[in-house]
Amino acid sequence: MCLAIPAKVLTMDGSIAKVDMMGNERIVSIDLVPEVKIGEYVLVHAGFAIGIIDDESAHETEELLLEVADAYEEGK
Repeated sequence: MCLAIPAKVLTMDGSIAKVDMMGNERIVSIDLVPEVKIGEYVLVHAGFAIGIIDDESAHETEELLLEVADAYEEGK
């Protein structure tokens, strides 16, 4: 199963961006979404931004991922 995580673009330098991924800063490639702008959300998979998403979708996805993590922790 593949999973893409929403991340907010903080800075950009050429084809590299620093993103905030649920409170963790990461460096990702933006080669696949060259039209992205600082402040927008992207979906990140394996170190690559693979698509741009709106703020509402990003926050909804983050909430769902946190629910799954909480359920996993409760089931241990």
